[in-house]
Amino acid sequence: MMKLFILFVLFLQQGISVWVKPAPSIVQSQPVVHALLFYSPYCGHCHYVIEEFLPPVVEKYGAQLNILVIDASQEAGYTLFMSVLEKFGIERAGVPMLIIGDQVLIGSVDIPGRFPGLIEQYLALGGVDWPDIPGMTEVLSAVQVSPSPSAISPTPTTDQQVLPLIIQEKTPTESGMSNPEPTANPALIISKNQMPGLADRLKRDPAGNTLSILVLLGMLAVLVRSVYTFDQTPVVHNLPTWIIPLLCLVGLGIAGYLAYVETAQVEAVCGPVGDCNTVQQSEYALLFGFLPVGVLGVIGFMLILFTWLIGRFGQGLSPSLAWLAMLGMTTFGLLFSIYLTYLEPFVIGATCAWCLTSAVLMTALFWLSLAPGKAALAYLRKEKGWRLEKWKPI
Repeated sequence: MMKLFILFVLFLQQGISVWVKPAPSIVQSQPVVHALLFYSPYCGHCHYVIEEFLPPVVEKYGAQLNILVIDASQEAGYTLFMSVLEKFGIERAGVPMLIIGDQVLIGSVDIPGRFPGLIEQYLALGGVDWPDIPGMTEVLSAVQVSPSPSAISPTPTTDQQVLPLIIQEKTPTESGMSNPEPTANPALIISKNQMPGLADRLKRDPAGNTLSILVLLGMLAVLVRSVYTFDQTPVVHNLPTWIIPLLCLVGLGIAGYLAYVETAQVEAVCGPVGDCNTVQQSEYALLFGFLPVGVLGVIGFMLILFTWLIGRFGQGLSPSLAWLAMLGMTTFGLLFSIYLTYLEPFVIGATCAWCLTSAVLMTALFWLSLAPGKAALAYLRKEKGWRLEKWKPI
C-alpha cells in the first residue's frame, strides 16, 4: 500500500511539473536617453560644452545617457547638420547644437540650462531613441553605435571601459566617412576628424565667403596704396566734419551688439548672407582666450571718437598728438580687421556680415585719418615747415 502511495505522489508531481511552468525571471532594463551634439573644432563655446559641461553629466547618468558628438565642419557632419535644420524648420543656426528627442538646444547657455531637465524627463518616460533625422542611420552604422535603447547593455563586458568621456580617434576612408577605433558602448563619442580642406571650408558658405574675400582684397588694396603714397603730400578730404564721428558711432553700435552676443552667449541676428553665429561661436571670437573681439571693438571705436574730439577742439600740441594717435589706432584696427576677415573664409569657413561691416568702417576711418595724421606728423617733426593749420583736419 505504501509503495502505491509513493508511486501516486511521484506521478502527481511529474504531472504538475509538465503543466505548470516556473515564471521567468523579470529583467528590468534601464531606460536610456540618446542625444546628438554638433560641434566645430573652431568653436570656443563647443569646447566649453564638451570639456566642462558634459563630462559630469555623463558621469552622473552613466549607461543611461548616450551622446554622439558630430564634427559639423566635416562634409558628412555638415550634411547631417543641414538635415537637422530642414527637419526642424530652422532657417539658420550655429554650433553647439544638441538634439534630444524632438527638442533642439543651441548654444552654450541653452544646452547647460535645459539638457539636464530633459534627460530626467525622458528617463521618466522610459528613455528616448536617437533623433529621427535623414542620414542618421548611416552615421550610426559608420561609428558603430547601437541604434536603439533596448540594444544597449548597462553592464560592461570584460573588454569594455567605463569612462565618463571617451574620445575616439578617426581615420579617413575611401568613402569619405571615418571609422572609429573599437570602443564598446561609450556614453560620449567625440569624432576627432582631420581638419577640412580649404575647398570644403569655402563651399560651406559660398556667398558669404566670396563677399569676405572681396572685402579682404579691398582692405589690402587700401593698405598697400597708403604705404606706397605715405611720403607724398597729404590730400585734404573735402568731406563734412561729422563723417568720422558718424562712422565711429555706427561702429560702436555694431561692436556693442557683437560684444553682447559674445558675452551673453546668445544667438546673433544674421542677415541673408553669411553665418555670423558660426563666426561668433568660434575660438577666434575671443582674443587671448578671454577678451571678446566685440569688446575690443567697442574700446577701439570709443578711443577713435575721443581722439577726434581732441583733434577737433583741442589746443596747443594736443590736436597734433590726437590726429597722430588716431592714425596709429586706425592702422592697428585695419591690420586686425584684415586678420579677422582672412580667418572667416579661409579658416572658419563662415562669414559674419556684422564683422565685415565693422571692417569696412575701420578701413574708411583709416583712410580718413591719413591726411590729418600725416600732416600732424610733419608738423611735430617740423619738416618742410608744414603746420597743422595748413592741413586743416576734417
